[in-house]
Amino acid sequence: MITAAAPVRWFREFGRPPRILGLDVARGLAILGMAGAHIGETEAFEWMDPATWTDLVHGRSSILFALLAGVSIALMTGRSVLPERERLPSIRLNLVGHGAVIFLIGLALEMLNTPIAVILTLYGILYVAVIPFLRWRPWQLLLGAAVLALVGPALLAFLGAVMLHPFGTGIGFVLYGTYPITVWLALVLGGMALGRMHVERVRTAVIALAVGIVLAVVGYGLGGIGQAAGLSTPVEYSSSSFVDGSSFSESSFDVSMPSGWEGYPQALESSDPLGSVLAAVFAVEPHSGGTAEVLGSGGFALTVIALCLLLSRPLRWALLPLGALGSMPLTAYSAHVLSIFLFGGPGGFFSSNEFWAATAIGLLVVTTLWSMFFGRGPLERLVGRGAAAMALVSPSTASTSDAGHRLEG
Repeated sequence: MITAAAPVRWFREFGRPPRILGLDVARGLAILGMAGAHIGETEAFEWMDPATWTDLVHGRSSILFALLAGVSIALMTGRSVLPERERLPSIRLNLVGHGAVIFLIGLALEMLNTPIAVILTLYGILYVAVIPFLRWRPWQLLLGAAVLALVGPALLAFLGAVMLHPFGTGIGFVLYGTYPITVWLALVLGGMALGRMHVERVRTAVIALAVGIVLAVVGYGLGGIGQAAGLSTPVEYSSSSFVDGSSFSESSFDVSMPSGWEGYPQALESSDPLGSVLAAVFAVEPHSGGTAEVLGSGGFALTVIALCLLLSRPLRWALLPLGALGSMPLTAYSAHVLSIFLFGGPGGFFSSNEFWAATAIGLLVVTTLWSMFFGRGPLERLVGRGAAAMALVSPSTASTSDAGHRLEG
């Protein structure tokens, strides 16, 4: 029930433990960053020119969102304590329910035919993909993330070249599309490790800050070496173009390439497996899916999370609106995509920093008011009910260990 005391109570209680305000703030920044990547007008990034720093939203915002997804999954499945074996069946079903509803929401947004590479469909799959890792300890999760980040891009590039760039619906969706699963699963596993290591503690945030800076320096340094040597251009596979996604062209490979064993040696030489592997290692551009991008942008995202965790304590009042936005990211992301559809029409595209600013202000105001008077966002409630129905438990008892922290808020 809406009461006049609701705002006072909200200002006093929102973001307090066991909820972690810093994670909500980081998630809010990710939403605003993705909005900027979709509709903002930015110039090529240059360290010495602050006017170009808005270019940082490209690619890094969605990577920040993915890392936070892993943290949220850890929080909703036990926080720093591994889930008990007897709870695993219910937790698995709960995750499948979450993933299914998020996937369907993503499909609905894709049906609007905006130029955005909607990330929610992949996120729905990731909820299911993490099930085998629920009882992995933090060091195991970090090891798995490292293997995927270091080996995954090169292995996919090598297989793609050796098999003469195969294509298909499944391959394009999870392996060689805008969001290759090797990259995003690595980020989610890394986020799960962070969520298992008492992410609410200042000590954890300080360590994460140091590690994030090191990873960013290593990743972007590797990308710089690749660019200097002309090795950082990734192989492209399909003919679609998305905002905040990779732009692909059919000229990336010869569609008339010989097939069959007779022409295979010549085709393999043209495919250049070694060049493809090196490109996958050194690729650092947004959505290139390269090892350098995973390390560099992943480190950047980890640094942002750590700073949000540290600053949310002394700056709690100032950061409450961002926290409210981050507490309902599914609703905010969907509202943003819907606004692009309403203003641009089916298949239409436009870019405007004014519209980006209006989107940011509108989302901050609306989500803050909604959080004050209604609590969880409408789509977050929908996902919660779907997950509870799948797990055959009541919505009030499903995943109580997360204290409100899920990918969708």
